[in-house]
Amino acid sequence: MKTIEAAQFREQCLSLLNGLDSEGLIVTEDGKPIARVLPIEEDAPPAKKGKNAHLIGILRGKGEIRGDIMSTGIRWDADDQS
Repeated sequence: MKTIEAAQFREQCLSLLNGLDSEGLIVTEDGKPIARVLPIEEDAPPAKKGKNAHLIGILRGKGEIRGDIMSTGIRWDADDQS
């Protein structure tokens, strides 16, 4: 997989995206990888593109909230000067 510095990617973004091969491209900053750019697979089956979509909302109504979810349960007095 080819790598390219972020500054160079910024300058040549459109031409790099138009010439993107199936392996993609790794964008680096100071020699460290920060992003991977991959082409969309047009011939991928629909199940692969959204295979977890059926899981959204599957647990709705299955649980309940008990107590104050915004509290740790520990009393803390910030004004106490002792």
